[in-house]
Amino acid sequence: MLREWRLNLKLVLRRGKGADPVYIQIAQGLIREIERGRLKSGDVLPGSREMAAELGVNRKTVTIAYDDLIAQGWLVSRKTKGTFVSRKLPESRRGLDSLETPVSRAEGWQFRRLADAHDVPAIFPRSGVVLLDDGTPDTRLFPVENFARAYRSVIALAGKVGKLGYGDPRGSRVLRTAIARMLGVNRGLATTPDRVCVTRGSQMAIYLASRLLIKPGDAVVVDKLTYPPAREAFRAAGANILRANIDDAGTDVASLEELCRKHRVRVVYLTPHHHFPTTVLMTPERRRRLLALSSQFGFVVIEDDYDHEFHFARQPLLPLSAFDPGVVYIGSMSKLLSPHLRLGYISANEEFIERAAQEILLIDRQGDQVTEEAVAQLIESGEVQRHASRALQVYADRRDEFGAALATELGDIIDFRPPDGGLAFWLIFKSPAVLDRLEENAASCGLSFLPSRSFSGLGNGTRGLRVGFAGLDSQKLGDVIRRMTIAMEA
Repeated sequence: MLREWRLNLKLVLRRGKGADPVYIQIAQGLIREIERGRLKSGDVLPGSREMAAELGVNRKTVTIAYDDLIAQGWLVSRKTKGTFVSRKLPESRRGLDSLETPVSRAEGWQFRRLADAHDVPAIFPRSGVVLLDDGTPDTRLFPVENFARAYRSVIALAGKVGKLGYGDPRGSRVLRTAIARMLGVNRGLATTPDRVCVTRGSQMAIYLASRLLIKPGDAVVVDKLTYPPAREAFRAAGANILRANIDDAGTDVASLEELCRKHRVRVVYLTPHHHFPTTVLMTPERRRRLLALSSQFGFVVIEDDYDHEFHFARQPLLPLSAFDPGVVYIGSMSKLLSPHLRLGYISANEEFIERAAQEILLIDRQGDQVTEEAVAQLIESGEVQRHASRALQVYADRRDEFGAALATELGDIIDFRPPDGGLAFWLIFKSPAVLDRLEENAASCGLSFLPSRSFSGLGNGTRGLRVGFAGLDSQKLGDVIRRMTIAMEA
């Protein structure tokens, strides 16, 4: 591989009585750079003329140093192409033990942690492994060409008018305006661009909320089954995690009220639209009671509405934030368009948004404002709404197909209810031993999914699997069922 950057090689060449010949010092310096990993196998070195000019020595001196390293096996010469670091390096230092070697002081560092948080479970694509995600969209449906046109238009104009520099940490005003309008028209929120902050995904929004609202020791209520990264963000902020019951009608507000009478609750985190992980919809009666409890006990509600657009059975309910402007509302474009865009947002009062912007200045300064304005164009042109309608029909068909396959092939093993909305099924196993076998044998059968215990965060909590279906076309669906069956029978 040719070098993209000029090699900045700083060698202190000693001269005079007792000093090694200069070519040996050059050779030793290059070996040191190879051994510490700065120069890697296959890297190309500067030509002898360039290296000589850089070091202020005769070109022949560099040539001798290169020839010596080639003879030792550190370098290889390819005619007409140059001199490269060898792909098969010598095992010994060849008498260089006397050289000074930098000592790392990283070992034994003490890292500050506010709480003994569990590791956040995560799964990643791997070759030959079928990834059962927790409900991500099929990115093959993403309107690539329309987005590319919008992106080219935005970056060309921004380059001409000098708007490729630093911007508002709250996000592009064009996108915040488009989001505020979408939330007002489609979801009933009375919000403005100044009450919206764009984030790098909804998880960053949750993290910001935990930073701004929670002090060490504060009581935070989550459902007994909940979104693990949110729970761990609160725990990392030092929160005392309390758990409310969850059933087929959503968060049990009677359980929540009991917790509020025993503890001074600071924050309640909910996913009322499509509960994570069970997918159930919180009923209107419980929503009204929840907001009444918030007023009575003075806690802040964080509403995570992560995939509002995808609802199959009926017209979706309006968010809690549509009825109470004190709710911190978190949403995402990741489920609607693509996780690759890394676009989430918070809608809250202006003081909260200003404080969030200050936190963002400490974390990453701002997001990709070209991407933000390109997405704003898609929203304003109606393309996002058209994409949502197209994707909803595809996902509805896949939900029905996946549900039918589960009932036919695994109906005697699992209990489930086809979700009214969202992009995942919640599977409860009739026998815990079967679920144990599935999890033990998943890797050997080429399956990867979130651990069943991760949703409660407790070793003895309710267990189940959340399996996304949005990316499962007919061929993938059959393969998933086959691998699950083999794993459970192994």
